[in-house]
Amino acid sequence: MRFSDAFLDEIRNRLSITQVVGEHVLWDKRKSQPGKGDMWACCPFHGEKSPSFHADDRRGRYHCFGCGASGDHFRFLTEKTGMSFPEAVELLAGRAGVPMPERDEKAERKAEARRSLYDVMELATTYFIEALAHNVGARARGYLLERGVSGAMQQRFKIGFAPDSRNGLKEFLAANGVSAKEMADTGLVVHGEDIAVPYDRFRNRLMFPITDFRGRVIAFGGRALTADVAAKYLNSPETELFHKRQTLYNGQAARQAGYDGKPLIVVEGYLDVIAAVAGGFEGAVAPLGTALTEDHLNLLWRMTDIPVLCFDGDSAGMRAAERSIDIAMPMLKPGKSIRIVTLPGGLDPDDLIKQQGRQAFADLVAGGQSLADAVWSMETAGGIPEAPEQRAALEARLRERAGRIADVSVRRHYSQAFDEKISSLFISTRGQYQGRGKGGGYDSRRPTGGRGNPKMLVSDTLRNSRLLKGGSHPDLIPREAVIIMSLLNHPELAQSRLEALAQLELQSVTARQVLAVFLDLVAVQPDLGPNAVAEALIARGHGPAMDRMRTLLARHGLWQAEAESAQVDAETGLNHVLALHSKSVRLNRELKAAEMALGQDLSENAFERLRDIQNQISSVDGTEALIEGFGSLSGRATRSL
Repeated sequence: MRFSDAFLDEIRNRLSITQVVGEHVLWDKRKSQPGKGDMWACCPFHGEKSPSFHADDRRGRYHCFGCGASGDHFRFLTEKTGMSFPEAVELLAGRAGVPMPERDEKAERKAEARRSLYDVMELATTYFIEALAHNVGARARGYLLERGVSGAMQQRFKIGFAPDSRNGLKEFLAANGVSAKEMADTGLVVHGEDIAVPYDRFRNRLMFPITDFRGRVIAFGGRALTADVAAKYLNSPETELFHKRQTLYNGQAARQAGYDGKPLIVVEGYLDVIAAVAGGFEGAVAPLGTALTEDHLNLLWRMTDIPVLCFDGDSAGMRAAERSIDIAMPMLKPGKSIRIVTLPGGLDPDDLIKQQGRQAFADLVAGGQSLADAVWSMETAGGIPEAPEQRAALEARLRERAGRIADVSVRRHYSQAFDEKISSLFISTRGQYQGRGKGGGYDSRRPTGGRGNPKMLVSDTLRNSRLLKGGSHPDLIPREAVIIMSLLNHPELAQSRLEALAQLELQSVTARQVLAVFLDLVAVQPDLGPNAVAEALIARGHGPAMDRMRTLLARHGLWQAEAESAQVDAETGLNHVLALHSKSVRLNRELKAAEMALGQDLSENAFERLRDIQNQISSVDGTEALIEGFGSLSGRATRSL
């Protein structure tokens, strides 16, 4: 509905901006001047310690000099609480005593009918709650107890029980003046031309009320308590109130959580949402009886820029993740994306939180994959292809995925990201250079006839070096494994390097994930020992990755990362490998620049520059520097790292 400027101005004139804002902030007494309507507070839109948020009654505006947030009465409510503009207008008009504009008769009748249906749904909610508390609800209460749903959570989510009766709810509603048409319009009874007597839709089910973004009950979800039913979960049908593609379970609370900067996490079902909320994750939501849709994504993006999609680690979960990625890719916009979290060991969020604790779930959410990394992982799940035609097929699939993105800018950046990943892996020297030295033999130092690509030659050296080969697992690199295992076995070495480690560029997805969890742990608990670190990582599903790293390092004889190594030796080895890693990263950047330069200028100088970088990379990656006395405190005579 469109509101006139005069109507909105009347509301602004009757309510000061400090009245509206003051319900959500604490005014700073030192800077504020209440008598002049000149008020200051810490900004409610971003974290700060000194007040830079200003509300001015004379202008009827607020402005934060820190983050730039600015607006009037209505803008504040829409930005802070997440309510829609009409909702903010209606709320403030009521406070100001300004009557809402007249609606046409047809719209008024329709709105009145909807209000009546909301009342019916509240009556049904009351019926289900009372049934759960009654003797007939004993089995349902036992199930909730088994699932660890506390009384507080039962009350918060208004959980109830539908008795095993065809007419229990229908008779209750009729006794409270609800008509047969209203029962049918809300989907609470099953009716139709071939059904002589309508009957209760939900029977012998645990009941979860579903609310809209204003907290009004619009539908129900029922979980069967016996196995002899066709559907384990049954939702209300589409009605005037309920459109499942535009609704999220716990959407109202999650919207506020998103506006407060908390993570918005999409899980599978009602009990997963309740377990997450009980664990402190207020932003947990679930779609209702359908896979994630375009409408759901748009709802999520109104609440937060990058929601986290949580999937089971089994094959069904992987298929669901792929479907969600396929839906999200065409819809991406600058700043709007998703992150993907895969749960370990076939656990759902409810099981994970109960078995391993809140922090285990928090770490998974924090370490979720970006959408680009998730797509790459999906496409390379079967391993990195070696045959040229297989590489071409992978490249074609990635380009096809990027091509689905409607936004031109985002599509270009995804194409570049995928090209960079491909370029870093698919490098070969075969047949690229030909030349003859003085003795008639092959001379790799200069291309013949200005043709060939020196990039291929250099990258083969990189790929075949001892410390960059990943062994039997393509996602593990020995040097990066040395860094990770040195820190896990000697966590005290991280404290003086936290900032540098947080910015470390690692190629291995596995190494990045383990490092992220490790840094989160030691940043909060700096005194954790190696055993506690290992237990925490295993609890978060990283035990197999740690085992693979240990095996890889043992095969290469890289002992300095072991727990038995003396701390001095471990620190010496860590400093050395970090320096080598930093140099390797820098050289590879220079390599890319030299390759581009040679592509533009096939001169001897350009090629010699390339060969110089090649030699440096070979020196870094083929051998390790000698360190005087290294290993002596660990009982080793060798001086070589």
